[in-house]
Amino acid sequence: MNGKAKAGKLYVMGVGPGASDLITVRAARILSELDVIYTPTGKKGAQSLAHSIIEEYLSPKTEVCTYHFLMKADMAAKKAVWNEVAQTLKEDVISGRKVGFITLGDPMLFSTWVFILERMNSPSWLEIVPGITSFSAISAVSMMPLAMEDQTLAVISCTASEAVLEQALLNHDCIVLMKVYSRFPLIRDLLHRHNLLEHALMMADATLPTERCWRDLATQPLSEKGWENELSYFSTILINKNWKLSK
Repeated sequence: MNGKAKAGKLYVMGVGPGASDLITVRAARILSELDVIYTPTGKKGAQSLAHSIIEEYLSPKTEVCTYHFLMKADMAAKKAVWNEVAQTLKEDVISGRKVGFITLGDPMLFSTWVFILERMNSPSWLEIVPGITSFSAISAVSMMPLAMEDQTLAVISCTASEAVLEQALLNHDCIVLMKVYSRFPLIRDLLHRHNLLEHALMMADATLPTERCWRDLATQPLSEKGWENELSYFSTILINKNWKLSK
């Protein structure tokens, strides 16, 4: 980067689980000073949830750019988008702009951002600001500890194989199951098989107005045929084998 030019910088910020007042003080300050902000969306033409969370903190002068990250596409198509975004971010920084990139939750946990980071080689002009994870928020809202004393904790995406999910349930005291939406019947069956239903709760849309919580999964909270329509994409299950849930 040319030392005589105005120095640009890229800030990658986790904006938390949903409520706009759960972003960090540091992120709020940075957001108010940006020249341009890049916001992700999973559906082309759809509003960015991450953008709606931080909109009140942005300066009217900040340029907003929304990128469609492909959720269901072949790897070549996904890589093309990651390459394009990484290159665009670099060019904006090189031009001397103060650039922001936001993700839901924390940028370094199950986030598309890490694929862009791979293409940047951790430059000196990059700062990553952590965010509150959805499961931290769920733990607080539900008053269910994530882990206590010498308990072990596993955080697993439900896109993993059934064998991997089952091993996590067997080998750890506390388990966070993320991305439950697409495999809820399988997950519920696994919890039933290992007598964990009474130690598990599920929350959808944590901290949002549409938040829902199920503290007794054994009562079959969702219909067998309609669970895909009833369950939000943002659904997570917490399990603590030593914690008795209050119904």
